[in-house]
Amino acid sequence: MGAFGWPHLLIILAVILLLFGAAKLPALAKSLGQSARVFKGEMKAMKSDDATDAQGTTTVSPAPTPSATDTTVSRDADPGQPPRSA
Repeated sequence: MGAFGWPHLLIILAVILLLFGAAKLPALAKSLGQSARVFKGEMKAMKSDDATDAQGTTTVSPAPTPSATDTTVSRDADPGQPPRSA
């Protein structure tokens, strides 16, 4: 097993160029960069979640309060009753 050097990298890049074509390479590189950015962000979020779990403190966001104009019916409401309106 030899070292992985510049000649090997050039061969791999040539094969990628032949497979995808020169026109699609910028879009391929852009999507690869976006995927790496999303992955990095998710890893940071997981590490921060693990850190808060290790400390024993978790932040829980409060449940949203319904607005005065909200006329949705909850699932556990009595079906015989009409929905309440404000």
